[in-house]
Amino acid sequence: MQDARITLHPSQQRMQVRVDGILLADSTNTLELREHGYPLRHYFPREDVRMDLLTASETTTYCPFKRHAVYFSLGERRDIAWSYEAPIEGMEAFF
Repeated sequence: MQDARITLHPSQQRMQVRVDGILLADSTNTLELREHGYPLRHYFPREDVRMDLLTASETTTYCPFKRHAVYFSLGERRDIAWSYEAPIEGMEAFF
């Protein structure tokens, strides 16, 4: 049996993201996303991210496993965060 391409693991470890000293995200409810061939990623619930500091970017990407991603910038820091607005069926609870 082949391993899943993407696996999600709930994490209750406190994770924070700081950019230029600004606390952008702080959560004890992230998801570890493990995807074959890519580094481990932590996905934060939106309510734990300072979305008021981010602006939507024109950048978008597509992954056949996660669908379309939209990107966000913080000042001059372009495309530092992304979100899957309409994830594939069965993944909605995770993104």
